[in-house]
Amino acid sequence: MRIARFSIDGNVAFGAVEGQGTVESGDLVLDIIKGIPYADFELSGTKVPLNKVRLLPPVLPNKVVAIGRNYAEHAAELGHEVPDAPITFFKPTTSVIGSGDAIEYPSFSDDLHHEAELAVVIGRMCREVPRERVKDVILGYTCANDVTARDVQQREKQWARAKGFDTSCPLGPWVETDLDPHDLTIQATVNGEQRQLGRTSDMVRSIEDLIVHITEAMTLLPGDVILTGTPAGVGPLHVGDEVAVTIEGIGTLTNKVIKRG
Repeated sequence: MRIARFSIDGNVAFGAVEGQGTVESGDLVLDIIKGIPYADFELSGTKVPLNKVRLLPPVLPNKVVAIGRNYAEHAAELGHEVPDAPITFFKPTTSVIGSGDAIEYPSFSDDLHHEAELAVVIGRMCREVPRERVKDVILGYTCANDVTARDVQQREKQWARAKGFDTSCPLGPWVETDLDPHDLTIQATVNGEQRQLGRTSDMVRSIEDLIVHITEAMTLLPGDVILTGTPAGVGPLHVGDEVAVTIEGIGTLTNKVIKRG
């Protein structure tokens, strides 16, 4: 099931996406969900065309836990070795935007980069998750763009500003709940030109490894998001660019870069 979060006539709701096509095609409809997707819910039978609503970030996470250098070729392109243990960092809730929302180019950077990533959405509160139970705590998967001020990342010892500024975490367009995430094509385009192309099977550490590692230290809550790292090919974004992240079996997350202010 594809679960989207949207607003219509000033109201916010979740809906199950039905049909085939793209967000812009007009071929998709939303069956509004009674309740929230983190518990038992029913479909209302009330349907609205998806192109008549505003898509929101598919979840509002309490926290976004991101993983650095989880693809060997990406680590190499930045001149780094694969770390002995996963590099973890946070992106704040204020960084999250949805598909179609604008990425605001931060005033303190001159080198903004895209990073296409598979995002894992947590479906239940969990801590110290054993490897064999990882699948039980996952609601589904969505597309993410770990937008990064590369010059700031290189200049500052920690990454809070470089990766946590407002609008730096596009998520969407929806959460796919029925998906095997272990060998999917992931790509990024800028103005239609392919920049990144990889497969989730190239991750250094699997989703299972990451969730076990993260939940050793902290409790994850329903709606929390884990960013699993980016393949090689990261590169610059400029004001006016349109960046799209497409993941096999999920869909496409599209955002335009605008000047902040």
